Amino acid sequence: MAAGDLVMGIIFLSQTALGILGNSTLFFSFILADFTGIKARPTDLIVKHLTWANFIVLLCKGIPQTMATFGQTHFLDNVACKFVFYFHRVARGISLGSTSLLSIFQYIMISPNNSKCGQLKVRIIKFIGPSLSLCWVLHLMVNGFIPVVMTDMWNTRNRTGFSDFIYCAVVKPNYLIYTLYAVLLASTDVMCLGLMLWASVSMVFVLIKHKQRVRHIHRSVSTKSSLESRATQTVLILVSSFVLFYTTSAILTMCLTFVNGTSKWLVSASVAMAACFPALCPFVFIRHYISVFRLCCTH
Repeated sequence: MAAGDLVMGIIFLSQTALGILGNSTLFFSFILADFTGIKARPTDLIVKHLTWANFIVLLCKGIPQTMATFGQTHFLDNVACKFVFYFHRVARGISLGSTSLLSIFQYIMISPNNSKCGQLKVRIIKFIGPSLSLCWVLHLMVNGFIPVVMTDMWNTRNRTGFSDFIYCAVVKPNYLIYTLYAVLLASTDVMCLGLMLWASVSMVFVLIKHKQRVRHIHRSVSTKSSLESRATQTVLILVSSFVLFYTTSAILTMCLTFVNGTSKWLVSASVAMAACFPALCPFVFIRHYISVFRLCCTH
């Protein structure tokens, strides 16, 4: 095994193990909160779906990519390849949609009551569950094309018309169909990223105005404001890291189209950057929920 493959294998293994540990710990924190009687926040449901999505991404992408980097390239059969790539794409979409929904919800919740968004505070809570369900249904349907084109490496021997994904392969579809499908996927990603950035910038302006007024607020209200500020800062960190890792991964993927042949390092770097968010995301939330737990226990 080449030294470069060994290094990338260790990186993928570390990312996957760290991410699974972090997401499992986050699930445990929700269970602990239920047993200790801490009132669930409306955003908890979004975070639970996001955590599930990140967990699936790590299982369907992190583990196979780690095995492939260590030299195991024919360990999935035809059905397994379809299953792994399909649910990875679905979970990736849920992760993107949940992060976008979380940023929008948090912006509405911290908006002044006399603003247009502030008037939606009561009604928006009722739409969290249906919005998440719609997100799952949408991505389950949009990615229905994946099982049709995915196959295992055994079916590509001595045959052309396949793109190699190291441990699985994809049948090259008609150019028009491929273009339309790529545009469909890209449009949903761009829309979610746009909503994320809009909500994040809006939250920054709300926080600036909030800090100017917080000195004149009674201590009991100040505690509530502190919780809201912490939650907003957590969402801002989450969105910033998502945009950073997603954009870097997308740029590396685009670079592959200009490289003559397949660059193994570019592929590995792109996958590694894409795996950073589901691996590190739970630790951002764990830090936030520990702070909330302490505040609730002291008041």
